[in-house]
Amino acid sequence: MSTVVIDEKTEATVREILVNSLDLEGEELTRTGLFVEDYGADSLGAIEVLSALEKTFDVTIEQEELPAMVNLEAVLDVLSRAAAR
Repeated sequence: MSTVVIDEKTEATVREILVNSLDLEGEELTRTGLFVEDYGADSLGAIEVLSALEKTFDVTIEQEELPAMVNLEAVLDVLSRAAAR
């Protein structure tokens, strides 16, 4: 079972997905900024992020992981454990 390697390119791609899904300016998104509390994200945005990550990286992320995906660092951690399809 292969997983996604988290490197600068992967982080940049994830950052782009998050900025687009959460309707942010690129410089607004920090590694530790909380999606709900700091950026006003909602559950629909979370599903959009999950779907975009799965499609972009060709992985499956279990819906149970959603509550853990609270900021960029957490998303990268979840993505690193996601199983390739």
